[in-house]
Amino acid sequence: MQMRLRGQHPTVESLSTRQKALEVNLDQRRYGTFAEIGAGQEVVRWFFRVGGASGTIAKSMSAYDMKVSDAIYGRASRYVCRERLESMLDYEHKLNIDRLRESRGDTTAFFAFADTVSARNYHGTNHCHGWMGIKFQAHPRDDDSQIIIHVRMLDDDAALQQEALGIVGVNLVYGATMLNHEPELLVDSLLDGLTTSRIEIDMIEFSGIGFRHVDNRLMSLKLVELGLSGAAMFAANGEVLQPSEYFYRKAILVERGSFRPVCNVNLDMLRSANEKFSAQPNVKGKEIAPVMEITMNNLKAEGQIDLRDFLARADVIAACGMPVLISDYFQYYRLAAYLNGLTKESIAIVMGAASMKDLFDEQYYTGLQGGVLESFGRLFKNDLKVFCYPLQNQQTGELETSDNLEIKPEIQQLYNYLRDRGDIVALDNYDPNSLGIFSRDVLKRIRNGDETWQSMVPPAVAEVIKSKSYFEYEPS
Repeated sequence: MQMRLRGQHPTVESLSTRQKALEVNLDQRRYGTFAEIGAGQEVVRWFFRVGGASGTIAKSMSAYDMKVSDAIYGRASRYVCRERLESMLDYEHKLNIDRLRESRGDTTAFFAFADTVSARNYHGTNHCHGWMGIKFQAHPRDDDSQIIIHVRMLDDDAALQQEALGIVGVNLVYGATMLNHEPELLVDSLLDGLTTSRIEIDMIEFSGIGFRHVDNRLMSLKLVELGLSGAAMFAANGEVLQPSEYFYRKAILVERGSFRPVCNVNLDMLRSANEKFSAQPNVKGKEIAPVMEITMNNLKAEGQIDLRDFLARADVIAACGMPVLISDYFQYYRLAAYLNGLTKESIAIVMGAASMKDLFDEQYYTGLQGGVLESFGRLFKNDLKVFCYPLQNQQTGELETSDNLEIKPEIQQLYNYLRDRGDIVALDNYDPNSLGIFSRDVLKRIRNGDETWQSMVPPAVAEVIKSKSYFEYEPS
């Protein structure tokens, strides 16, 4: 994982955690509640410690016991989940406004900070993560705004995890109160004073009046671009998803691509792989979560990320009703390791025959001590399946499949072994009409004004491209 020290933004003087907490305390407009469950009063402790807390903190509490927590906030399916966090924020923020609005509402912008966290237990057997958020008024009498994040704690020691939570919580409170007009800068500041070897933020969502112009898909992209997380995810409707919650107890089917645009062949790859995957003995009868993945390498293929190009890809994937996973896991074995941490069910990847050849190219594994052997040991260690979609030679019309694919001679025996073992599966249930469709050809036709491209993509995708003039489309 990339390790990066935060707090090095080139245009903003980096403040320490202590300075941030004190600056919030000295802002006479800010007044609110801290409610923390699971890892102690780690965030509010900073505000008490730096001084001036009486001007900021209306109440601090920790409903640690489950029955006590239920009595205050209502029952929840799980105690470390988004549902519990939102009920905490709603309850505490409303309580502040109901109790204090008449006496000081004209000069006070109220807030409620909350977190619910599972830090490392005594035996070290639990998933260390937490939900954290703040509901606030940017100005007195203003409508509410809200920021929610999900964090993964990576320290091995519970005390270090709690320390990291306190720091990121202060960063969130400071960002919401002082940087709410610059959401990108706010995101960049969340791990100030920390490194990504200690904590990850794999989900962020802005909502409310202060963030009405924020596109949360771009904020998800920002998390991965800045290195705050190795991956981020959002649904077809643009709603931000927390990957471990979305994939909980589901088998996962991933298709990686550029999706410029999504073509009929992309959907046929998923359909045919889904049919084969669902017939596997350890998958039969279980829910499968298909997802389209775009890597940062792909988004940066032409240098800097083009945000309009990114939104175009996101919108055409959304038109197909598919969620989007943005990842910084260019090597498939790293993607597999990430997915294995999200579910205990089976995982499958679908790719074309050309991508299968690249998968066996040794140049991509020079950074591994064990080279290509180590990479495939990692990729297939949990019975992962790779489904291979055939490639039709545009000159001869012949099909290249996983059964007749020619790999470099020195790797051929390894390939044959993995195929014979059933780790690589040929897709023979493809639609012949989709074989001659290539996204680069479709993209070229769109740019050249050749209307035949419309028959090569799903109707909903064509409609989005035309209505928003994506991929340099111009009406005839």
